[in-house]
Parts: sequence; C-alpha cells; structure tokens
Amino acid sequence: MRSGQHGRVMADMLPPHIITQKRARTGAALVMRGIALNALLAAVKFAGGILGHTYALIADGMESLLDIFSSLVVWTGFQVAAQPPDENHPYGHGKAESLAALAVALFILAAAGWIAWHAVQEIIDPHQGPHWATLVVLVFVMGTKVWFSRRMARAGEQMGSTALGVEAWHHYSDALTSGAAFVGIAIAVIGGQGYEAADDWAALLACIVIVVNGVGMFNRAIGDVMDAAVPPALEQEVRALALGVPGVQAIDKCRVRKSGLSHLVDIHVRVDGTMSVRAGHAIAHAVKDALMGSVPHAITDVAVHIEPVQRED
Repeated sequence: MRSGQHGRVMADMLPPHIITQKRARTGAALVMRGIALNALLAAVKFAGGILGHTYALIADGMESLLDIFSSLVVWTGFQVAAQPPDENHPYGHGKAESLAALAVALFILAAAGWIAWHAVQEIIDPHQGPHWATLVVLVFVMGTKVWFSRRMARAGEQMGSTALGVEAWHHYSDALTSGAAFVGIAIAVIGGQGYEAADDWAALLACIVIVVNGVGMFNRAIGDVMDAAVPPALEQEVRALALGVPGVQAIDKCRVRKSGLSHLVDIHVRVDGTMSVRAGHAIAHAVKDALMGSVPHAITDVAVHIEPVQRED
C-alpha cells in the first residue's frame, strides 16, 4: 500500500470529532497564511497608490488591512470549533465556524459600502491622474489573490467549511476590486486629462459585484446558523447508508443539519416489529456506526429512532 493510500485509510478510521478538529486546525492554518498575504499586499498597494497617485489602489490597500481583522475573526472561529465537546456544549463547538462566516459576510458588505462612499468622494473632487506603473502592481495583486482564493475555495469544499468558502470569496473580491482599478487606471492613463476619475468609477462598479455576491455569502452563512436543510443529495446518501444496514426495512424520517464542520442526523428506521428490544437496539447502533463512519461528511452525532413494522398474517 502506498503512503498516500495508507494516510487516507488512517484518516477514515479516525473518530468524527477528531476529523472535525483536524479540519478546523487546517482551516486556521490556511487563514493565517491569508493574513500574512494581506499584510504583504497592503504594503505593496499603499506604496503603489501613494507613488502612482491613485486612490483606487490606496483604498484597496486599506481593504487589505481591514481584511486582516476579518481573517482573525475566522481564525478565532476555527480555534473555537476545534475544541472537543464538553459538558456545556455536548454537540461540540462547530457553530463557531458558521458564526465566523456570518461575521465575515457582514464585513464584506460593510467594506463594499466604505469603498463605494470614498470612490464617490474622489469622483466629485478632481485629483491627479494615476501613473501607468500602478498597472504592474495591480497585475501582481490580481494574480496572487486569484491563486490564493482558488486554493482556499478548494479547501473549503473538501472540508465542507462555510467560513473558508466566504473567506475565499473575500480574497476573490479583492481581486475584483483590483481588476476594476486596473481597467479604470488603464482608461485614465490612455485617455489623459479628463479621465482622471475612471479608476474611481471602476471601483464603484466593482462594489456592486461585491455586494451581490456578499449577499449570497451572507445567506449561506445564516442558513448554517439557522440549521437550514442540507442539499437533497446528502440526505439521500444518508438514507442509502442507513438502508444498507442489515435489518433496516425502510426509512421514515431523515433530518440532517450542518453544525460547523460536521453534520448531525436524526433518523427514523423501520425494523421487523416482532424482533426483541435487544435486536432493535443492536440495529440502531449499527445504523449510528455506519453513518458516523461516513467520511467526508464527518457526521458527529446520530439519533436513531426505531419504528416497528408489523407482519401481515
């Protein structure tokens, strides 16, 4: 067996709460790398904006500094989510990840409003046109942000993390504002006098895109907090796993809800009504074991209700 396969097998054998903790720590480490990246890019943007006479780049640098704060919120959420269940939180601390995602979604909307307001001020007040060299800075910023956003989005999909998904979009929104600034500055440089505000108009248009997608991220995060229904495909997979347990004849009800980086299941299974309580109890345990062993969904708790099926004479 190759080492990679061995690692996956060992991961599948880990208890669900340990898998959740590992995901939380992995997410926290990735967010911390994003914080370091934002600090570096903020310095680059400020230098380019001041030397190149473009407010769009300075505003982008301010957003990167504010992004560090929002990323710290996500990092804290992962640190809390990684804590094991305790007496006060018997289902674990997974909701901290969803709450962090909600906070960042709100932050994205607030940042878009802040950038839009300042862009309008720059459009109203004439200013010096931007320098062409700022375009080089923006190409570097856009490339770096798109690369890191995709990396974080893939990690979020693999771990089922709403917070990482929102944080990935946050990095991508930075790339969007930088792309809008690139277009605006290019127009201002080519157009010359009279086109100095082109980069500000571009920043304003980018804010509209950010708000639209920010609302989508907010709805996703609030859905996690409010225990919204999981995708039908996941529920069907849970039903199929339970039906595969020997002795289970049918499924009555199946409720699955997301709790941070894991899922909780409440399921009603039908069994032969003439079997003993001990046999029914064993089937319930087998259903719970089958569902809690289903990686990658990391189901950390299952409530199994046994419903008897009476035989017809």
